[in-house]
This record gives sequence, structure tokens and C-alpha cells, in this order.
Amino acid sequence: MRVITVKSKNSESFYISYAYRGKNGKSTSKIFRKLGTLDELSAQLSTDYDGVMAWAKEQAKAETEKLKSENEFVTLSLSPTQLIEKNKENSFNCGYLFLQSILTNLRTDNIFRNIKVKHSYKFNLESIFSDLVYARILEPCSKRASYDYCQSLLESPKYELHDVYRALPVLAESSDYIQSELYRNSSFLHKRNTKVLYYDCTNYYFEIEQEDGDRQYGKSKENRPNPIIGMGLFMDGDGYPLAFDLHPGHQNEQLTLQPLEKKVIRDFDCADFIYCSDSGLSSQSNKEFNNIGGRSYVITQSLKKLKKDICATALDPSQYRKVGSKQFINLLDLDETDPAVYESIYYKEVPLEGKKVSETMIVTYSPKYKAYQKKIRDGQIERAMKMINENGKPKKSRKNPNDPARFVKTTAVTSEGEAADKTFAEIDQAAIENEAKFDGFYAVTTDIEGDVGEIIAINKRRWQIEECFRIMKTEFNARPVYVSRNDSIKAHFLICFTSLLVYRLLETKLSNQYTVRETRETLKHMNVSLIEDAGYMPVYKRTDLTDVLHDTFGFRTDTRIIKKAKMRSIIKQTKEISSQSAKQ
Repeated sequence: MRVITVKSKNSESFYISYAYRGKNGKSTSKIFRKLGTLDELSAQLSTDYDGVMAWAKEQAKAETEKLKSENEFVTLSLSPTQLIEKNKENSFNCGYLFLQSILTNLRTDNIFRNIKVKHSYKFNLESIFSDLVYARILEPCSKRASYDYCQSLLESPKYELHDVYRALPVLAESSDYIQSELYRNSSFLHKRNTKVLYYDCTNYYFEIEQEDGDRQYGKSKENRPNPIIGMGLFMDGDGYPLAFDLHPGHQNEQLTLQPLEKKVIRDFDCADFIYCSDSGLSSQSNKEFNNIGGRSYVITQSLKKLKKDICATALDPSQYRKVGSKQFINLLDLDETDPAVYESIYYKEVPLEGKKVSETMIVTYSPKYKAYQKKIRDGQIERAMKMINENGKPKKSRKNPNDPARFVKTTAVTSEGEAADKTFAEIDQAAIENEAKFDGFYAVTTDIEGDVGEIIAINKRRWQIEECFRIMKTEFNARPVYVSRNDSIKAHFLICFTSLLVYRLLETKLSNQYTVRETRETLKHMNVSLIEDAGYMPVYKRTDLTDVLHDTFGFRTDTRIIKKAKMRSIIKQTKEISSQSAKQ
């Protein structure tokens, strides 16, 4: 290592530079450590330029000796007949270190230091919270199983299982505070986009039969015959979770928006934003609430539920425009075999006069979306035909509005000499034709008077909040829920919420190159084996993803052997605020 200086207009800075060979075999160098500016170091050391340079060279020499010590060859002497020590863990996960680095930069130490002031407990709440987040991402399971899993991390828990259950009520009580602080601190890692906030609801089931507390029977999103609990989630414009709250499983979802939104406005300092949601949350009260205080809304609108005259206007092929153009066109004149036409979106604005809110319905038409809907329906018609047996009898009746059974029409037939009516089933062609007329059309209502293209783009990004729920349910196994008390349930979902935020931040650091499953599986299998008197040996496959992880976070766990001192240094590094985050 050597000392280099960089001069600017007003100062001169001293650095330690490190020369090495890159992956391509070529010699290169990088800045190992910044020592400071000449003025800073002169004042600190009470010396002139020559004195600062001499001190800097001593620092470079010390770092060189340290690096040589770390890079010394390790000689192993292993006996093929000697048994390994009984009941001792020899394999440890180090993939969690990347997650730990993110949690550190979310300033969780400050968050839990402030919580400690208001509560009396002896366990390490930050460690319990962090470990539960690691387990939820890497090996989602019950709280007991999570505690067992964390024994396999490089830093095993210093607390007991009963401390985990005692921590849950504290986490639940502090949930709103933790959410708001995570939001503020996440801006150190990624600038939050709160110009548009997306809101949606889902629910989670419990493997119980009896209702209890907020666990109530309601309409399950997964059609499960179990008590459920509802979750309302706000997401920012870039797909990062913002805030959540829980509500009883039987509560009307439209009533859940305003309490949580008021909390976001109050605790998150988010006052001016565009609210976006689906039609199921578009009550008149919610629209009026988001038409004041610098807020606006973009909400999906079901064309099938419109009044006949408004629906007819929306589906009328005349008076449409292509996005980005002011020229009127008739949809019937489109050549949908033209690739440019097929990929384009056309729109019509329909003014809607409400009692308190004046809004516009933007109806869009997409030939590509039309083809997609027709393909889906053709498959459903094929399944509907299979529901009818050779004698024209329906095999079963269903009530799901998207079920193929909606295309089956039954007729009661009385045959001469028969004591009872018979039911004859056939494909309902009228139902198919009625549904087909909506193909390609989509609508939103908004109180915004602005660029239609931007309004359409805002609604288009709504899929990301559905992906948030999918990740929590499928990848993080947020359900079924194995805790029963309301406070424990809230703590459980706080862990899931934080895990989602940590994953989103990791996803951004990795430039969105990898799927959640690829990332999870890689981190989960990044294990090292402890070799006494030598250090840790990686026992995982090195891949492009592991290379990107190491390059992004600035440490490596994929060398042939990692000395214990080096591993301690790596662990320490993941618990330090990064320089980029510290600057903000």
C-alpha cells in the first residue's frame, strides 16, 4: 500500500491506495482508506506537510503489515481418524451479514435505544428483532423454529426463547413508531418517492376454527374456510412498503383507509401526494378525503358497474385519442394487426359530476390487453364445457365471479311422464358476448387535471403493491400465523413488513437483477464451516450473484479460508454505518 494525494482548488487530501490484480488478471488499484485533508491532519498532528506525509506513510506501512498477516498461507493438519466434537455446531450461515448491513444502516440501534427508555426489560430487543427478520427472509417459520434457526448464524442468539415471546408485546406497542422511523431512516439508503402512495388490503388466515379477538370469519382472499385478519398496506411510488395496520377479518376494507392514512400524514410528514388504489376501496368518503389538503387520487373503476348511459359512452369507439396525441380516432378504424397499433394505448376522457367531487373517468383501450383477455376467457370457456357432461347436466355449481361456471346456462326441463324436473346445461353464448364487449377496456377515475399519460402510468405501477403481498405470503410465509394474541399477531406482521423493506432495499442494491427466490436461496445457502485453529471455509457455490453481493457490500466471504480475525472484522463492518449513508 502507498500514500497518494489529491489536490483540489481549496484543499489537498491524503489517501492510502491499494494495488491488486482484478478478475481479468490486470493490475489495478483502489482507494483503501481516506486519511483526511492536509488542513485537518496538520491541525490534528500539529505539524507541517512533511510531518503529515511521514505520518501517512506509517499508516500505509501498518495497513500493509496487517494485510500480509491476513494473507499468510494457512497450513492444516487433519487426522482422518479423529472424530469431530460431539453436539457442536460446525456450519454457520454468513448470508445474513448482508441483511445485517442494511438493518444497521436503517439505524435500528437508535430506534431500539429510544424504545428502551419507555419500557422496562432486560433482554436485547434489537437482537431479537433483527434475528426474527433474518429468519423471516432466509427460513420463514414459527417463532420457536426461528429461534432454533438463528443458532446456525455466525452470531448465535445471546437471549433465550422465552425472551422472544416477551419481546412481541413490546414490538406491537412500538409498531407505529418503528414504522415511521424505518421510513425516515430508509431515506439514507434510498430516496423515498412519496409523490404517489398506493394502498391495498389483503388478509391472512389462521389454522383455527373458533373466532377470537381480531381473528374473525370474513371473505378470504385465498378462499380458506378459516378465521382471518386483515392488513392494510401503504406503498410508495417505487414499490417500497411505507406503513401497515391490521383490522378484524370481518371489517369492511373501505373503512380501513382513513385511520392509517391520517397516521401517515401525521407521523411520516407526507401531506401532498396522489392516492392510488383499486375500485374496492373507492368509496365516496375515501375520494372526498383525498380531494383535500393537497392530495389527489387515481382509482380504478369497474366499467361493468357503471350506469348504462355512462358505460355506453365509455365503450363508444369514437372520440378516442392515442396517448401523446390530441387527434381523435375511431377504434373501429384501427388495424390491430399492425405491431405499432397493437402495442399502443388509446384513451377517452369522460367528465363525471359528483355531489362534492368533480372528477374525470379516463377510459383506456389496448389491443394487446384485448387479446390477453380473450385468451384467458377462451381457456375458461373450454373448462366450462368440461363442466357439462354428455347428458347436458352440470357437474357442479360455483359462485366465484371469475369461475368458468359463469359461462354455463342451466334450464329446467320437464319430460312427459316424469315426476320431477330435470336440469339441462349448455354454454351461455349471450354471457360470453356480453363479457367480450369489455375486452381491451380499462378505466380509472381521478380528480387530477393533468397529463393523461402520467395518470395512466401512475395506475400501471399499482401491480407492485400486489407483488408486496405476494412476497410476504409466498416467499416469507406470513401465513398461516402461529401466534394467537392480538399483540403477538401485530408483532409478527411488523417483522414481515420490515423483512419486505429490507428485501426491497437489497433488491435495489443489486440493481434489480435477481428474483426474490434467487436472492433468498443464495443467502440461505451461504454457509461456512468452522475449522479449529484455521478459520472458516466457505461451503457454498460461488456465483455471479455472490460476486455482486460481495462487490456491492465491500467484504468477501468467498476466499478459500477466512481467518477468525478477518471474520470478526467483517462482522464488525456490517455493524457500522456506511460512509454513503453517513453523508446523508
